[in-house]
Amino acid sequence: MTTTSEQELFRFLEDRFTCAQACTECARACALRASLLDPDGGEREEIVRRNAIMCAEVCDATCRMLCEQNRLDEKALRVQVEWCRTVCLETARACDTRRDAADAAAVSRACARACADFLESLA
Repeated sequence: MTTTSEQELFRFLEDRFTCAQACTECARACALRASLLDPDGGEREEIVRRNAIMCAEVCDATCRMLCEQNRLDEKALRVQVEWCRTVCLETARACDTRRDAADAAAVSRACARACADFLESLA
């Protein structure tokens, strides 16, 4: 039988894994989105491209941090996950300006939700 503290640990690890998976998927979608945009396109395309690149980098860094095996600094983890959530939401809003970027916007929002859920699990 598992103790309450073991159950809390399992839940923490599940939440961390879910967030890391969402970050990975978001990073992939954003990197793909950035590569598909014409680098010489208009200002709106450039904003979406820059957001997608930043989102991919932040999600990648967050995923790496969440997957670390050693004891993590909870304050640093909270800051990183909150930053990821914020960047994902900004990317989703930028993608909303492009009709052909609905999939990237949806993935970015899913990642932001996973980040928010994970932050709640730390409370």
